Amino acid sequence: QVQLVESGGGVVQAGASLRLSCVVSGGSFSSYHMGWFRQAPGEAREFVVVTNRGNTNTYYLDSVEGRFTISRDNAKNTLYLQMNSLKPEDTAVYYCAAKLFGRGPIIYTSREAYDVWGQGTRVTVSS
Repeated sequence: QVQLVESGGGVVQAGASLRLSCVVSGGSFSSYHMGWFRQAPGEAREFVVVTNRGNTNTYYLDSVEGRFTISRDNAKNTLYLQMNSLKPEDTAVYYCAAKLFGRGPIIYTSREAYDVWGQGTRVTVSS
């Protein structure tokens, strides 16, 4: 059974950086399409950045492009999200998600496309 566990959230001031981690266990991490999503209070869950299994294609939410970077370490079965220049509007619970049987270069931005989710890690950015 595939499981995802996020960590790295916290409370920071605007302009600070955080790095989120997502450890994947129970499956073949290198073959999964992965994504980071977030959900602010009272809002729907939205994609932040998604990537295909080889990390050859990535797609960022416009508001985070240039500030956030997704990466993966297949040897450690870990997905990362480096978040720089954080803004109060980045405040949310961040979730990683895995799509177990994605197609090659295709990337998926819809949360319904993902099969397994972590429990989330909270990020709070104060002004």
